[in-house]
Amino acid sequence: RRRRVFLRLLLLFTLVPLVELYVLLRLGSRLGVAPTILLVIVTGVVGAQLARREGVRTLRQIQERLQRGVMPTEALIDGALIVAAGLLLVTPGVLTDAVGFGLLFPLTRVALRWYVRRRLEAAVPAASSTVEVEFTRRSDESDAAR
Repeated sequence: RRRRVFLRLLLLFTLVPLVELYVLLRLGSRLGVAPTILLVIVTGVVGAQLARREGVRTLRQIQERLQRGVMPTEALIDGALIVAAGLLLVTPGVLTDAVGFGLLFPLTRVALRWYVRRRLEAAVPAASSTVEVEFTRRSDESDAAR
């Protein structure tokens, strides 16, 4: 299992930059150096602003659900995906920008959120039910104390 994770990370950190470099070089040869650099800068700035806006919206959802005593599972996963989107958008490249922008829009996060949740539930089945029960119990106790 560790070997598989290592190989995936190795491919991720070597192939993605190589593909990005190739795409940027091709784009630069077609558009020119200045427009290509400007494109990378603009997508980074716009992406960072969108990530901030979505992040604030998601943070509000998390706070609202916690105040109601509901575990904000979907909102937490959305938050992680938005952080990933922000990182991808500030990384120079066209492909990473496309994936990053895709992660920023709520409709495109739905399928990925479902996938992440299923993977987390499969990885920690007993712990997830324990957390939900404990969270509910503590919430009920604090309500009774008021």
